[in-house]
Amino acid sequence: MASSLGTAIRRKREKVSSLSMTSSSLSTDHCKSKLWNYYTKLGDAYVECKVCRKQLSSLTSTAAMREHLVRRHSLRSIGIPQTKEQPELDYHEQEGVAKRLRQAVPINDFCPSVSESQPQVIADLILEMIYRDLHPLSVVEDKGFGLLLGYLEPNVDPPSSTQLADMLWHKYTIVKQQVKCCLQSALSVVLSIESWNDHSKKSCLSITANVIDSEWRLCRYLLETQHVLPTKTDDNLTERLYLVLTEFGLSSNLVLCVVYDRSVSLTAHAQSLKDTYGWASLCCTSHVLQLCVQAGLEVPEVKEVLGAARGLVSYFQEDFKASCYLNAKLEAMNKPRLVKDTERYWISTLEMCQSLLDLKWAILSILEEQRAKNLSAQHWKLLQDLVPMLKTIWIAAAFLQEEQNASISCLMPCVHGIFTTIGQTSEGGSSVIKAVACEIRSEICRHWDMMDEGKLITNPSAVASFLDPRFKELRFLKPWARGELHTVVRNMLSQMCEPCAPHRSWIPSSCAIESCMDTLPLPVQKDKGPIVGSENVYDLLLGRDPTENMPEAHQQLENYIVEPVCKRTTDPLAWWNSQHHRFPTLARLARQYLVIPATAVKPDLAFSTVFDPLEKRRTALEAKYMDQILFLHQNKDLVEWSMKPNV
Repeated sequence: MASSLGTAIRRKREKVSSLSMTSSSLSTDHCKSKLWNYYTKLGDAYVECKVCRKQLSSLTSTAAMREHLVRRHSLRSIGIPQTKEQPELDYHEQEGVAKRLRQAVPINDFCPSVSESQPQVIADLILEMIYRDLHPLSVVEDKGFGLLLGYLEPNVDPPSSTQLADMLWHKYTIVKQQVKCCLQSALSVVLSIESWNDHSKKSCLSITANVIDSEWRLCRYLLETQHVLPTKTDDNLTERLYLVLTEFGLSSNLVLCVVYDRSVSLTAHAQSLKDTYGWASLCCTSHVLQLCVQAGLEVPEVKEVLGAARGLVSYFQEDFKASCYLNAKLEAMNKPRLVKDTERYWISTLEMCQSLLDLKWAILSILEEQRAKNLSAQHWKLLQDLVPMLKTIWIAAAFLQEEQNASISCLMPCVHGIFTTIGQTSEGGSSVIKAVACEIRSEICRHWDMMDEGKLITNPSAVASFLDPRFKELRFLKPWARGELHTVVRNMLSQMCEPCAPHRSWIPSSCAIESCMDTLPLPVQKDKGPIVGSENVYDLLLGRDPTENMPEAHQQLENYIVEPVCKRTTDPLAWWNSQHHRFPTLARLARQYLVIPATAVKPDLAFSTVFDPLEKRRTALEAKYMDQILFLHQNKDLVEWSMKPNV
């Protein structure tokens, strides 16, 4: 019995020892890779990511697990030290991936130092946050930022402003070289100049290069942003533009025109740019439309009713009791609230008038209960008549905001539509509405020469419209003006090609005809008719074939004219990308004119009434680093996108 008991004890000790060795071996195998800090084993075949709860197969190598962390969670290097396995936590989805990642890799007192690459990765991410979200470099010195970083990474010190400045300059230099490479294939460049003020009311200029790349994609590269001194003159700006072009390896001969925004001071530079480099100057479409509409809204009767409308909106915004009553009615009917316009944006004036008309029934009932002052019936009628006219211009602005309509080729069709529709709308209206329409139409004619078609056909916008396959019929021109514009384009194509031999006028003589008749029967040349010596009999009768000696570029023009018109939803650049092999010379001209933007900034910003938070952030940037931060903000993703082939 004692012997059997000893044998049982020995076997038990051996079993415990074996289990201990097995457990130790499994623990060693499990912890040999730092990947296991992010995964939990689910049996022998699967593992689960502790960050996003995705299950992966563990039958293969750990390459799939590592690739998941890189692609899904941007963990490019697994530098977090190995730690002991922790019990699973009961996570909730709403706590977010950031909390899961923090809890997936716990830190204890025995944790060794952080890997050397992790501080650099964090510094790179901080720099990217700065130029993507337009923060000043001093954000790393803020207390709140330090507390956040200390909580997320206790063993990593934030980089100093000096270190970030060096990293910013290095990143700026790399991206600047990439922008230069992207601009090398530019056939034509259009410069956009945006004027804005920083937080100290100092004037700044942002210079942007608009190009169509080899894949027929429209690209806007920000070249420079600098403060403008009050002593700047016309010659200084002209020289500044030339230096910027030289800095990016661009010739001044590539520049077709300059588009500037609402800054009145820039209009004085137009003649200087024309005289020095031959660059045309075009004002931003959004600014010109604002001037045109504003002229109509300055009619005394309209100005009076808009003032009364603003007072009514202010009453509901400032009176607490009236505001509560109105909001209760609006929530019950699921209607938007009243808005007050900003006088510098005509679209906001339209929104204010439209909201008043939509909520008229609720406003009248509350004003009657509160015994408050109401708009007169005449005022309500004038608002009702004014809205359709402003909506016509709003439709044009909405059309220009679409991505495929950013080119100036859409400008003349839209302006012509506004000019015609406003005239038709005002025919049956009151004298006030007719006066508004007259003022708007007069401003349109003054800015865009709508009534002087002799000047209009030389405008770059008219040429661009012809080169847009959607508007090449030029319906905004009279028939004789269309023929003149075709001649203008034909002369441009002739200048782009080698000079052709001059055509001699030739009239067949009776002697030549008699000589021809004496030699019958005549040999026949295919597609040309009978031949007498070196002469063609059909030429004797009908004259020379006009297409026989026509330059190839002119034949392309004639073929393009008879090409069917495309739908308005067609992207003109995509059309030329697929058809440029049919009209190679004309396609070169299209790349030069379709690159001209209708607005100095992106259309969605030019016509928007919603305040852009990034616009306020850029005003707070330090002057020393403003240029580099804005350069990376606009160009970083654009460079990566431009270097990808067009799919």
